[in-house]
Amino acid sequence: MNVADPRSSRSFRFVRRHYDSGIASLVYAFDDGPELIERIVFPDAPALAPARASAFEAALDLLHLIAGISYYKAGVPDEIRVESTALDAPTASLLDALYLHGLGEFAYRNQLDLRDRIRFTPTAPVAPRVNTLDLPRRTFVPLGGGKDSLVSVELLKAAGDDATVVWIGHSPLIAACAEHTGLPMLNIRRELSPLLFDYNRLGAYNGHIPVTAINAAILTVAAILYGVDAIAFSNERSASSATLEYDGQKINHQWSKGWKFERMFGAWLTTHVAADLNCFSLLRPLSELAVAERFARTANYDAVFSSCNRHFRLLGPRPTDRWCGQCPKCHFVFLALAPFMPKPRLLRIFGHNLLDDPLLVPAFDALMEYREHKPFECVGEGIEARAAMAALAQRAEWREDAIVARFIVEIAPQLGSEQPTLDALLAPAGEHRIPQRLWSCIDAIR
Repeated sequence: MNVADPRSSRSFRFVRRHYDSGIASLVYAFDDGPELIERIVFPDAPALAPARASAFEAALDLLHLIAGISYYKAGVPDEIRVESTALDAPTASLLDALYLHGLGEFAYRNQLDLRDRIRFTPTAPVAPRVNTLDLPRRTFVPLGGGKDSLVSVELLKAAGDDATVVWIGHSPLIAACAEHTGLPMLNIRRELSPLLFDYNRLGAYNGHIPVTAINAAILTVAAILYGVDAIAFSNERSASSATLEYDGQKINHQWSKGWKFERMFGAWLTTHVAADLNCFSLLRPLSELAVAERFARTANYDAVFSSCNRHFRLLGPRPTDRWCGQCPKCHFVFLALAPFMPKPRLLRIFGHNLLDDPLLVPAFDALMEYREHKPFECVGEGIEARAAMAALAQRAEWREDAIVARFIVEIAPQLGSEQPTLDALLAPAGEHRIPQRLWSCIDAIR
C-alpha cells in the first residue's frame, strides 16, 4: 500500500542501514509505502580499521535511529517499528527522550500530543560495556558559522589541540569561516530523501527537529571512521532553558543543545561505542553573554561570521547579506555583542543599528521576555537580554537609541534590584563533560 499522506499511516519503520565506500544509506518507510532513503557522504573516507568495526556498526545503528526523526515527524503514526537492529533499554530510553523532547516545539506548533505515540521498545538485553579503542587524540569542532563555534576554535588553538573543523551540508558561509580558522577542514554531505519534500508538498506534518542530535550522530560515525576521540560542540549553558511550558511540558527549541541531551548522549557513546570517545560542549560552563564577550576579543572573524538563521534554511531564497536584521538571531547577537564591542565595529558587522529601529520594539521585548515568551530560536535567556540592555543603558553612546531609550523609561524601573549585573552572568558555572585532556580550555574561560 502506497501512502500518499504519511499522516494516515499506522507505523513508521526503520527498515535498514548500509555503509559502503564512504556513503551511509539510511532507509525508512511508512507502513509498506515507498522507501525514504537518506545518504550521508563522508569524503575521502579511509578504510575502516578492523579494531573499530564493532564500534562503527553501533555508531551506524545510532545514526539510523536518530536521523529517522526527520522522517517520522511527517506522519507521527502510533507505531514505531525498528527492523534494522535490536534495542536495549538504555538505547530505547535515549530515543524516547530525544523524539519526545526534541520534537517538543514541533508538537506545540502542530497541536499534537506525542506522549502516547513515541515508544521505542527494548528487544534485547542491556549491551555489555565497550572498551577503549585507543582513538587518536584529535578533536572535531562542528562549525555553524556563528560566534559560538568560532570561540571554541580559538580556545582549542590556544590549547595547542589537534583540531579539525567539520560541517555538514552545503554552506558557502560556513566554508568561508572554516577557511578563516586556518585549521584542517572536513565537509560531510547529508542528502535527505527527495520523497520527504514530496510528502511536505502533499501536506505532511512539518516543523522544527533536533538538528544538533542528528549532527552528533553523524559525527560519531565520522569519529570512528577517521580516528578522533573528541567531538567538541559549542552549546552554552543557557541552551538548557525552556522556551515556554505548555500542557504540563517544558518546550525547549534547543533541547538537543541542552545539558540533559549532552549527558545522555555522551554516556551512551562511552558504554555502547567506545569508552574513550567524548562528545561534549566546550562552552557548557558559559552563558551566551560570556561567549559574546570572548568572541569580541578578536576581530579575526568580523567579515565572515553570521548567526542569521536565514542562511541555513533548506528551501527558499537566502539573504544576500550576512545579516538579515529581521530574525531573532540577528537581534540577539547584536544585543549580546553590544556591551563588549566598540559601537562602530558592531555597526560595521551588521550594516546598521538594530537598537535604533522603533519597529523592532516587539522583537527585543520578546528577547527580554517582557510581556512575551522568548522566540523559538537559539537565543539566550531573557535575563541575559535584560542584563545586556541594562549595561547599554549606562553608556552615553547607546542611551539615546530608540530601543535602549524605551528600556530606560518603561522596563528598567520594573526590574528592581534582583536583576543580575553583567559581571554575574559572565562567570563560568554549572556542570560540563569537558575531558581532562582539554582542561586547559576550562582555565582559559575562567
